[in-house]
Amino acid sequence: MYSIVDIETTGSRAFGNSITEIAILVHDGFDVEDEFHTLVNPGVPIPYFITSLTGINNAMVAGAPDFSEIAEKVHAILSQTIFVAHNVGFDYSFVKNELKLSGYQWDAEKLCTVRMGRKFLPGFESYSLGRLCESLDIEIEVRHRAYGDAKATVEVFERILKNGGEEFFQSKYKLLNRQMYFKP
Repeated sequence: MYSIVDIETTGSRAFGNSITEIAILVHDGFDVEDEFHTLVNPGVPIPYFITSLTGINNAMVAGAPDFSEIAEKVHAILSQTIFVAHNVGFDYSFVKNELKLSGYQWDAEKLCTVRMGRKFLPGFESYSLGRLCESLDIEIEVRHRAYGDAKATVEVFERILKNGGEEFFQSKYKLLNRQMYFKP
């Protein structure tokens, strides 16, 4: 099982910034099986340039839960899956930091759809989510919003699986006690 994750944040670094929106789409390798999506109150004002990019403003998150209120659910979902994101290091570092601040230790195997795209969908000029989706004729419902970007990442992920990614993953994983682990 995979969790395809996208977040929006108050800045570009996990330390000193916070999540303002999170979307997690649980994927079984064929279809999305479950979804979790919410705005998150970051506890600090959202910078103007972030609001300009995402459309998420202080009023929108004022009544949203802070991350500690959703941490248990996020941890429960992510602990059972492989973490997948477009530019995975960004999303992973924020989620890991927010979970740690909420009292949860968490590490996960992770896959990056940027890197996988370059390997299994070669030949594109750009592998940014917007440009890659444009090249693949994948519509992004709402760009720079967690749910819209996560849904687009699911489509990119499914294309990767169909273009050789599935066989590659099967060769890199072994099944043990109904959980998947990377082979050493």
